[in-house]
Amino acid sequence: MTVDLEAVRRFLAEDVGSGDVTARIVPETAWARGRVVTREDMVLCGRDWFAAVFSQLDPRCRCRWQAEEGREVAAGSELCRLEGPARALLTGERTALNLLQTLSGTATIARRYAKAVAGTGAVVLDTRKTIPGLRRLQKYAVRIGGCRNHRFGLHDGILIKENHIAAAGSIAQAVARARALDTGLPVEVEVESLAELREALEAGADIVLLDNFSLTMLRQAVRITAGRALLEASGDIGLDNIRQVAETGVDRISVGALTKHLRAVDLSMRVELAE
Repeated sequence: MTVDLEAVRRFLAEDVGSGDVTARIVPETAWARGRVVTREDMVLCGRDWFAAVFSQLDPRCRCRWQAEEGREVAAGSELCRLEGPARALLTGERTALNLLQTLSGTATIARRYAKAVAGTGAVVLDTRKTIPGLRRLQKYAVRIGGCRNHRFGLHDGILIKENHIAAAGSIAQAVARARALDTGLPVEVEVESLAELREALEAGADIVLLDNFSLTMLRQAVRITAGRALLEASGDIGLDNIRQVAETGVDRISVGALTKHLRAVDLSMRVELAE
């Protein structure tokens, strides 16, 4: 994933403002080394963004990684070593760590979900329930973790939900109008009952989102659909029950918790003056 340097500059501006006054206690010519360690098991994600923070502050900063992007890393492991002007390392520390811990946290939980459904044939998808301004980054982290992306936004996927159906008049009319747009995008319809599932199938939906279906209803939905459309389960699905959902035979499982219930990884960075 290409680093958006303009975004990095915005992230730094949010923290640095008119200047890092505390870093000025260190001589401008001072050189320093640093190291980043994880305090918990994690999936590493966001290396290039982390390094870009320091290179934006001073191109002389160097970052040497001890683990590859997407690698599972044990608690206590050293992730990287830094070297550069002391002021740049001190100023960029929090912004860089915020990015690394956030993306690694997303990738770590995504990896757990991906492992939970391994071998079932179902894939786990993220949603649009992301931190404002970080959607592109979080969706990248989801892929690094081993899950897949749903639509990025409202422009690249058609998902007809309850309110769309109410406004259109019926599932059939909503699907027909979506087809008439001639976007070339698959048409997905959210349903809340088996009766609505049948309506969506008769209307020719490409994908049907089964909202808050019980395991029994999911199995029935798979039998009723018989491969005529992709089936996506969603609603109240977590690590405790996602395997059971996947084993019903659905094709996709969308989980808002991948990006919504974010828990950042606990990282530590230590800096010392170079001799």
